[in-house]
Amino acid sequence: MSIHLIRASILLLSSLAFFQYPPAYAAEERSPLTHGVMVGEVNQDSAVIWSRTDRESTMHAWLRPAGGGALSHGQIAVSPDHDYTGKVLFRDLKPDSDYLYAVRFGGDASPPLRDPLSGRFRTAPAPDVAKSVRFAWGGDLAGQNVCRDAREGFPIFAALNRSHWDFFVAMGDMIYADDACDARGKYGNEQVPGEFGPAANKSDFWAHWRYSRDDRGFRDLLSTTPYLPVWDDHEVVNDFGPLQDTRDGQPYTAGQHLLPIGLAAFLDYNPIVPGDEVPFRLYRNIRWGKHVELLLLDTRQYRDANSAEDRADRPKTMLGREQLTWLKAKLKASNATWKFIVSSVSISTPTGSTPDKGRDGWANGDQSTGFEQELLNLLAYMKEEGIKNAVWLAADLHFAQGLRLGAFAKEPAFVVHEFVSGPMSAGLFPNRTLDPTLKPERLFFFGPEGSAKVETFQDAKHWMNIGAIEVNEAGALRVRVINARGDTTWTSGPLVPK
Repeated sequence: MSIHLIRASILLLSSLAFFQYPPAYAAEERSPLTHGVMVGEVNQDSAVIWSRTDRESTMHAWLRPAGGGALSHGQIAVSPDHDYTGKVLFRDLKPDSDYLYAVRFGGDASPPLRDPLSGRFRTAPAPDVAKSVRFAWGGDLAGQNVCRDAREGFPIFAALNRSHWDFFVAMGDMIYADDACDARGKYGNEQVPGEFGPAANKSDFWAHWRYSRDDRGFRDLLSTTPYLPVWDDHEVVNDFGPLQDTRDGQPYTAGQHLLPIGLAAFLDYNPIVPGDEVPFRLYRNIRWGKHVELLLLDTRQYRDANSAEDRADRPKTMLGREQLTWLKAKLKASNATWKFIVSSVSISTPTGSTPDKGRDGWANGDQSTGFEQELLNLLAYMKEEGIKNAVWLAADLHFAQGLRLGAFAKEPAFVVHEFVSGPMSAGLFPNRTLDPTLKPERLFFFGPEGSAKVETFQDAKHWMNIGAIEVNEAGALRVRVINARGDTTWTSGPLVPK
């Protein structure tokens, strides 16, 4: 029996032990769970349960402490407007506690007897509890026709599922909406073909999301590991922002803005429940015990045009005024040992498709079109406020690296770190170029000598990777890179908080 089946069987048996009730029947027809279940946005007192069916129905979700206790129920109608996806938010949970959950579409609100797709998760410790934390982060999934292998699916998830993680941070490009998945992959292997091309309407975007969520290993991860997503460009179209989200060629409609369509699909397929006052706000913070706070950024929705110059007298913005103000306030207020700034794009490696279109990330490199002025403003604020132990997490580059950054010559003690992981399953584009502005010291580089050096899918699996963070009870931090074969390819020495 495969490790996925063993894990699913254990999970099902443990779940059923807490959901034994007499069967109940109702007029509403039962409908299948087509793409598994997912738990996300978990903190010390709340969580979101997500699932999908294939017709109009009512999504029922039940939650109960693993050790026994009161059963909670929530429900929501699902419709074709959201591709039959549903999300139920549970509040008033207990910190640092295990919960079991089950999902049903149709029927009534009677507790389940033997619903086959259930999951479990653990809530975050309270902010004053010093407890070890293990989490993983990664991005870049199904890009450049490196899609679901016909035999192995996305092999990175088999590697992820060999360990327990407190949560997983999805760094964006978790679909490539502007790409396709063919029967023959980039590296010559047989793939599960996608019934889609570049996404030009909401149905196309949904098809990309369904394709990734059809992967068995991905579903296993999502059912038991709290999922914290951000988005990047390929959730919509390459290097997009609100001022560069249209395309003229087929299959696109000239002048049609793709950002709102891609954002709607992203919200349908991710366990985020935006607030009523700001319904499309994606930036947020998650606290996980004494040692970890995550500040998850939206680097897409508010940015200036990539092609604009970034000048001291007219600085560009990637975050927008409100998000930047929020980030500064959260950093200043946080008493977490480590502050992890989750940025889908790198702060040190210049990115962007062509020079005429400008930079897509923070760094200028050999151009003047990055977003460095805003970054330097933020770092200067952090230095002045004495904000220590900041770690930037990114993906997007299609190789992994770690950097120690000392931005200010007169303040050598002010140091931040940047760690980049990926790709999880996409093309490999090693690039050792670094922007010198932040005085980077490279701690490691994990990528092939060149893209052309990787010829087979088995070779590519060596370079596909995720990053892992481990913080012990005393607050010391280690970083690992784990490839799709399950090998740890790099481990840092302990970073001790200042």
